Parts: sequence; structure tokens; C-alpha cells
Amino acid sequence: MAEKTYAGVTVDVDADGFMNDPNQWSREVAAGLAEEVGITLTDRHWVVLDFVRQDAVDQGEPPGVRRITKLTDVSMKEIYKLFPKGPGIRASKLAGYGKPQGCV
Repeated sequence: MAEKTYAGVTVDVDADGFMNDPNQWSREVAAGLAEEVGITLTDRHWVVLDFVRQDAVDQGEPPGVRRITKLTDVSMKEIYKLFPKGPGIRASKLAGYGKPQGCV
């Protein structure tokens, strides 16, 4: 198990940089994770990240892109702009969870 520090908080991560414990997550940690991949979080990012966190608690796993776009006001086109190069995986990672089941 590896550790990384974001905003002064040390978190446990796997080999791909996904947090092992979503309880270590905070908005500051999310901002650090986002900065690492070149994303500056905006209010629209938070719509997605807040949904991912709540849905993961409710469903027992993080949602895929289709579920996010179906249950929020974020369109498929917008989510790809917000989280380029794999929006489902990136949104889940920045929300403090592992890869969604439907993402490779």
C-alpha cells in the first residue's frame, strides 16, 4: 500500500493512485487529486463529485458515466469536458473511490 499527501492530508492509495479508503477523502484532497491530473475544480465538477460520493454510499459502488448523466443535470458532452480522458474513472478517483464496475 502506498501513501500520497494532498493538502497536508496523507491518504492510502493503490498502484493506480485510487484511494483505498473513501473516508480519508475531503474537498481539499479532491482538489489535490484534480491538480495532479491537470483539472481545476469548478462548481460543475462538484455537482458530479458530490453525486458520485452519495451514489457510491447508496449503491455500494461508484456510478458509471451513464448513471451520472442520467441522474444529474450534467450532459454526456459536458462530463467529457469536465473529466477528459475517462470521465467515469476520473470522477470516481477524484471522489475518493476506485474504478466504477463498468469502466475498464
